[in-house]
Amino acid sequence: MARKMLVDEEMNQTNQEEAYYDFDLFVIGAGSGGVRAARFSANYGAKVGICELPFHPISSEVIGGVGGTCVIRGCVPKKILVYGAAFGSELEDARNYGWELNEKLDFNWKKLLHKKTDEIIRLNGIYKRLLSNAGVKLFEGEGKIVGPNEVEVTQLDGTKLSYSAKHILIATGSRAHRPPIPGQGLGITSDEALSLEDLPKHAVVFGGGYIAVEFASIWRGLGANVDLFFRKELPLRGFDDEMRAVVARNLEGRGINLHPQTNLTELIKTDNGIKVTTDHGEELIADVVLFATGGRLPNSKRLNLEAVGVELDNTGAVKVDEYSRTSIPSIWAVGDVTNRMNLTPVALMEGTCFAKTVFGKEPSKPDYSHVPCAVFSIPPLSVVGLSEEQAIEQANGDVLVFTSTFNPMKNTVSGRQEKTVMKLVVDAETDKVLGASMCGPDAPEIMQGIAVALKCGATKAQFDSTVGIHPSAAEEFVTMRSVSRRITCSGKPKTNL
Repeated sequence: MARKMLVDEEMNQTNQEEAYYDFDLFVIGAGSGGVRAARFSANYGAKVGICELPFHPISSEVIGGVGGTCVIRGCVPKKILVYGAAFGSELEDARNYGWELNEKLDFNWKKLLHKKTDEIIRLNGIYKRLLSNAGVKLFEGEGKIVGPNEVEVTQLDGTKLSYSAKHILIATGSRAHRPPIPGQGLGITSDEALSLEDLPKHAVVFGGGYIAVEFASIWRGLGANVDLFFRKELPLRGFDDEMRAVVARNLEGRGINLHPQTNLTELIKTDNGIKVTTDHGEELIADVVLFATGGRLPNSKRLNLEAVGVELDNTGAVKVDEYSRTSIPSIWAVGDVTNRMNLTPVALMEGTCFAKTVFGKEPSKPDYSHVPCAVFSIPPLSVVGLSEEQAIEQANGDVLVFTSTFNPMKNTVSGRQEKTVMKLVVDAETDKVLGASMCGPDAPEIMQGIAVALKCGATKAQFDSTVGIHPSAAEEFVTMRSVSRRITCSGKPKTNL
C-alpha cells in the first residue's frame, strides 16, 4: 500500500510493502471532531472504526458518550439552561407590553433539568445514527494506542479488542478541573453544574472565562444570589477590553456581585453550607461553588501516547503540524486534545480537513482566521476577527474604531436599563474591517453573518454601502459613520486587565 505523506504542504507518494489493516482509519473519541472525521472519511470510501466511552452526563476518565462534551455536557445543555434563565427577565419585561402576570412566578428546576437530559439523550442517539448511516463501526469502551498502527479497546465487561489501522486519529477532547486549594473537593465543575439536583439559592463562581460568566448568568437568571470571583480587573481575558467592561456592567446590572482581582483560598464544609474564604479575608456561605478557572485539560493521559512516541506539550496536549499530524506519521489528532483553538466548530473544521487530506486526496490545513465565537451571558457577547488591542498590536498603520451604544427598541417599552454596544475595528490604510464585536440581544445570530463578510475581506466602505434591515439592532453595523477614535501604531497600548 502507498502511505500518503505530507511534505511541504503537498502529498508525496512513498512506496511501501503491501500490508493489510483491519481499518483504514480508527478514531479514538466520538465527539464533534471525531464523528465529523469518521463520517467524512467513510464518505471518501475509507473503512472506519471509532470508539467512545459509555454515556453519562457527568464525565470522568472512564465515562463519556457519543456526541462528546459539546452535546452532552457543554454547549448544548448550557444553551438550554441559558434559554431557561432568560425567560425570567423576559417575563418581567412582558408586563409593560400588556401581559398581566401574577406577581409571583414559579420556576421548576427539576422540569428544566429533565427536559435538558431528554435532549442530550436524543442527540446522543442522533450521533450514533449518523455514524451507522455512514458505515462507521462504533465500539463502546476505552481506546488506547499500542503501536503506530494498532489500537486496543477495553469493552465494558473488561474484554480487550485489538485492531490494526493504517491511520489513527485522536479526538478525545478535554475535561474540566479543580484548582489546587484546600477543600477543592467541595467545589464542582461545569459537568456537575449542568446536572445539579437542586437549584442553588446562593452560588459562588470562581473564574473569569466564558464558562464562569455563563453559569453566573444562568443561576442569577433563575433567581439565585451569585458572587463571581476572578483574578483580573475584568472578566473574559483575551476578549476586547471595551466589550469586557460592557459585559461586567451588564452582569452587575442583572444583580451579580463581582469580586475582581480576588482568589479563593479555602473551602470549608459547615452546617449552613460551604464557607468560602478569599485572599482579601472575605468569608461567605454558599450552597454551590463552581470552579471555572484555568481552562480545560486535554484528555491524553490514558492513551499510552508517549510510549508509542507521540509528542505532548507540558499541558498534555498532543503536538500536531498544520495538517493535524502528530510526531508519528500514521497518528493524527484534532479538537481540544490538541489545545489549538478549543471551539466545537473548529473541531469540526479540523475533522473535515483531516478527512480531505488523508482520504480525499485534497491536502487541507485548518484556517483559524476570522473564527467567530460567543459568550452566552445574558445578554450575550459575540465577536469575530481582531479585538482593538490585537489590531493595534498587529497594525502597520493607524487603526480606526467605530462604536455604537444604544438602548434596544425592545427596552424602550419594557423599561429595562441595558445598553447594546457594537464595535468595528478598521485598518485605516486599506479600509479593511479587522474585527467586529457586539454585546446585546441576538449578538451571536448577528455575528455569524458578519463573520462571512470579514472572511470575504469586507471593507468599511462595503459595510457603509449595505442597506440595513429596519427596525433592527443589526442595521447599526452598516450605519456607523463616525470614527470613535483613531489610534496610531506607535502608541500600542498593552492591557493587563
